[in-house]
Amino acid sequence: MPSIALVSTPWPLFNRPSIQLGSLKAYIGRHLPGVRVRSHHVYLSVADALGYDTYRTISEHTWLSESLYAGLLYPERRDDMERLWRRQSVGLGLRDDFRNLSNAVEHASKRCLDSFPWDRCLLAGLSICFGQLTSSLYFAREIKQRAPEIRIVAGGSACAADMGLALLKAFTDIDYVIRGEGEMPLLRLASSLLKRGADSPTDPVPGLIYRGLQAPSDGAVSQLDRMDDLPIPDYGDYFTLLDSFPPEKTFLPKIPMEISRGCWWRKPDPSGKASGCAFCNLNLQWRGYRTKSPDRVVKEISALVDRHHVLSISFMDNLLPAKRPAALFEDIRRLGKDLRLFSEIRATTPRNVLAAMGSAGMREVQVGVEALSTSLLKKLNKGTTAMDNMEIMKHCETPGMPNLTGNLILTFPSSDDSDVTETLHNLEFALPFRPLKAISFWLGYGSAVWQMPAAYGIERIRNHAYYDHLFPSSVVGKLQLMIQGYRGGVRVQHRLWKPVRHKVDAWGNDYRRLHRAPYSDPILGYEEGGDFIVIRQRRADGDDMTHRLRDTSRSIYLFCETQQPLGRILEQFPAFGEDRVLPFLEMMVDKRLMFREGDRFLSLAVPLRVGRPPPIH
Repeated sequence: MPSIALVSTPWPLFNRPSIQLGSLKAYIGRHLPGVRVRSHHVYLSVADALGYDTYRTISEHTWLSESLYAGLLYPERRDDMERLWRRQSVGLGLRDDFRNLSNAVEHASKRCLDSFPWDRCLLAGLSICFGQLTSSLYFAREIKQRAPEIRIVAGGSACAADMGLALLKAFTDIDYVIRGEGEMPLLRLASSLLKRGADSPTDPVPGLIYRGLQAPSDGAVSQLDRMDDLPIPDYGDYFTLLDSFPPEKTFLPKIPMEISRGCWWRKPDPSGKASGCAFCNLNLQWRGYRTKSPDRVVKEISALVDRHHVLSISFMDNLLPAKRPAALFEDIRRLGKDLRLFSEIRATTPRNVLAAMGSAGMREVQVGVEALSTSLLKKLNKGTTAMDNMEIMKHCETPGMPNLTGNLILTFPSSDDSDVTETLHNLEFALPFRPLKAISFWLGYGSAVWQMPAAYGIERIRNHAYYDHLFPSSVVGKLQLMIQGYRGGVRVQHRLWKPVRHKVDAWGNDYRRLHRAPYSDPILGYEEGGDFIVIRQRRADGDDMTHRLRDTSRSIYLFCETQQPLGRILEQFPAFGEDRVLPFLEMMVDKRLMFREGDRFLSLAVPLRVGRPPPIH
């Protein structure tokens, strides 16, 4: 039986199967039932060899992960890799040094390579995403050495646009590159290779490039029209590998699943102007936005849970569908399964949708916060405000709602003193909520900033300088790589944002200290008393405080559970003029019990009683 090998190398999250491999295996298996498809989750084997904690630490730091396999690709340059490793690993608590870890990675990788008959394979497909470049190139080389006749195709987000063409030109071990969605081009390629004497499709396949082909400049890709036409991903090989581990190394993984592909915020612009978030390059391989039907989503969740007896599911979408999301999660809730869900969502997700998510089992949401300054959010083209971010951070602190994780982007090009000042001011109001993670901006290939550098005050864009440590100069000059370097106020930006970084660090320390006791209540919450509420305000730098609001004060405060403009507040309480309402609102802001942006107000305390929904007006 002809066979195809699909390979995912380190460094994805070890505790979930590769959705790329699962989707491709199921699709090829449906359309070519006479072909055996085997998926190799190499990263799980390497994680087992290194230890899960060590693997996790390395996988979370791009330059650490890339340098280990770069040392195996170019052993004569290991000293250069080791210098980069030492610089990037300071303070991470890694017990083994570069040499020992490199040897362990090489041993684990060769054990995987030597355990499979590559020479019996028609085709090997490598999924190359963020952090997988050097490991994939290493496996491509090693597979070719073991089976010179095998054809190797690379795909994934690191192969989108000109990045894939550059890989094809620079590395002769790669025979084909898929620059967009993988299912249809891989099927056409495999079907052609099954025909005796055919090395490539007789007719051009949008998105598939190879040597001798005049690569099209239009960036066309092959995509399925309907996502419901995709089969349910096949993760059997991952679970078979995991089941082979000794009991102390086994765990219950998280199952990846996609509801949609692409990003509806990244809209096509007839003028050619870049759209979507200015820093984002996550959707280069997709064209437009497509979604599965609600019925298919629910059936797929049920099938995956029943097949693998696992309740944790991570939605891999860049953005969930905007149409009727609350109804979708109500349908998921009706499955009657105690799911543990994860998803990425926009900061404008309404409270009722968050509540529906929580009821369905959504435990954690990655929210696209990115900034607590409205002026900076405009530069980022997020389409949101600091008030929007504050509101969803507050809602996610409510018992029964999903927990929020999010990033705060520092050092964004063109950010200035006013952005920093606004951020520092607004951070004072965010302290009761789960801390954001401060990250420095990095320039992604294909992002709006990369496409329009002059608009952001940067110039001289090239591959990031750290790639010079990973590749010989004769190679790196040919490549177009995911992380880009640039000139334009980098050091100034780091100095400018230093106070914010310090404040975010203190925020995290205070939040953890206040939640150290078991069953800790939210830091800022209220209890309902009928015609009054009691607000309890826990503080890291002083005694706890309580505030009692009665009658109209209570009503105004609860009315502002979601952000409200002053005009609407006055309409809701016509018996009280602005001269009485505004001083109350300003007093609440002074006490950090409400947040104000322009003429809009938001109450910050959350209901302390688990299961009590906030009042809806």
